[in-house]
Amino acid sequence: MTAGNSVRVVAAGDHFVLPSLITRAVEHEVERARVTELELGWPLEPFGPVAEVQEASDAEDAMVEALAGAQVLVTQMGPVTEKVLAACPDLRLVVVCRGGPVNVNLEAAKQRDVRVCFAPGRNAAATAEFTVGMMLAALRRIPQAHGPLARQGSWEGATYYTYEQSGLELEDLPVGLVGYGAVGSRVARVLCAFGARVMVYDPYVHGEIHGLRVTSLDELLRRSRVITLHARLTPETRGLIGARELGLLPSGAVVVNVARGPLLDEAALCDALESGQVSAAALDTYEREPLPAQSRLLGLTDRVVLTPHLGGASRAVAEKAARIAAEEVGRWVRGEPLAHCLT
Repeated sequence: MTAGNSVRVVAAGDHFVLPSLITRAVEHEVERARVTELELGWPLEPFGPVAEVQEASDAEDAMVEALAGAQVLVTQMGPVTEKVLAACPDLRLVVVCRGGPVNVNLEAAKQRDVRVCFAPGRNAAATAEFTVGMMLAALRRIPQAHGPLARQGSWEGATYYTYEQSGLELEDLPVGLVGYGAVGSRVARVLCAFGARVMVYDPYVHGEIHGLRVTSLDELLRRSRVITLHARLTPETRGLIGARELGLLPSGAVVVNVARGPLLDEAALCDALESGQVSAAALDTYEREPLPAQSRLLGLTDRVVLTPHLGGASRAVAEKAARIAAEEVGRWVRGEPLAHCLT
């Protein structure tokens, strides 16, 4: 807290959560904020591991330079590593414009009495909408029909009107959700409106849900013509859906993953797609990002819908993330309890 004095803030945005969005939101919340802007390269430059943190822009030196004398950092992809924290002794608050601060060394921040906050729920609606869109695209073969007509003027996509190649509709379709958090619960509501037979497996959720609660993952898989993943990535959920689990699905099932790539064993999925056990998949996230040029998925484009991690990409998400982060800065300046603090 600054006890009425001006507070120096670094708005380390990127090409999605723009520095200017962060600046406007902070200035709306904090009357005496002095904001310095830094623009990082994501998403035009992929994130990745930086020193000991994950999913960050490779910009430690730029961060150290920008943070000189600053008390507050607001960022989405800035690497807050041991090196950065050690070089910035004035830093007291880090607010990350995302659901989990994987780009922050939390232990090092705690040792230096730096508070670390995050922005939960900022992309739940966008990701849920994108999930349903990906599901429809895979079920009805929309990209495969679009490509020949748009690129070559070919009507060959009409083959998807034959009985053998026509897709499935959501009404009365058994759809299984693995996870029922902020995104999964929204997907369930939308699918129920379509008339799908929604089933949910989430051992951590209690109370009423949209759909039928299923008590085991195996039971969910056996009963679902479509599965969509919404679990958090933890050591326990990494590789949650592998060869054994895919083998439990009804033959010709569809798999959707707009959550975290490592929830799904990609090699096992490719095997299942090649054998016909899985008829189609829609993926927005991958075990490795960007997707390697040698990925087997790229040889299965007649059966897959692939997008480059766009589930949370809406303007409303960027604006909401900046606002949630700025509200946390305002609470810190006023000496109020922080709403989403991890240290």
